[in-house]
Amino acid sequence: MSKDITELFEAAGHRAAAVLDGIDDSALDSPTPCAEYDVRGLVNHLLHVVVQFQALAAKEPSDFATTPDYVADEPDWRGRFAKETARLGEAWARPGALEGATGLMGMPATTVSRMALGDLVVHAWDLARATGRTYVPDPDVLADIAPVWAELVPGGRKMGAFGEPVDVPEGASPLDTLLALTGRDPRWRP
Repeated sequence: MSKDITELFEAAGHRAAAVLDGIDDSALDSPTPCAEYDVRGLVNHLLHVVVQFQALAAKEPSDFATTPDYVADEPDWRGRFAKETARLGEAWARPGALEGATGLMGMPATTVSRMALGDLVVHAWDLARATGRTYVPDPDVLADIAPVWAELVPGGRKMGAFGEPVDVPEGASPLDTLLALTGRDPRWRP
């Protein structure tokens, strides 16, 4: 890995925030590659994930059971997302954040941090694709999360968090490979 955890979160957060910053309110009801979410729902989900993964970095309880409507409740939800992603990176950079286990399942903190990074990458792609924007993830972030997600996704699929893998051609890009692993079709269009 060529970047430390702070740099990885900074890179992933900036690129995800750029996608959210470009979402026009008129696109909030548009479909996304996540069939269960429209753009508004996915923005709410991603912002909630970013907030809850801060708690996990601090070894505090998290609550993924309900998702607030950040878009309706926060007039500057785009700005809040940028601030929360910066806080997320800071949370995982604190001493001890990557040590031990965290969360209800007692997963290794290093694995949980990569779950957060992966959510930033995958959902930024989802939102970019849904709104006709371009998204290019940081290559170091992709290289860092790929092996962790390769291990996590099959278990997550059994729990209903991911769809069945999608076939991609041999030599597909690292992003397309990750998306396909999570059940997303890299060729998806609205």
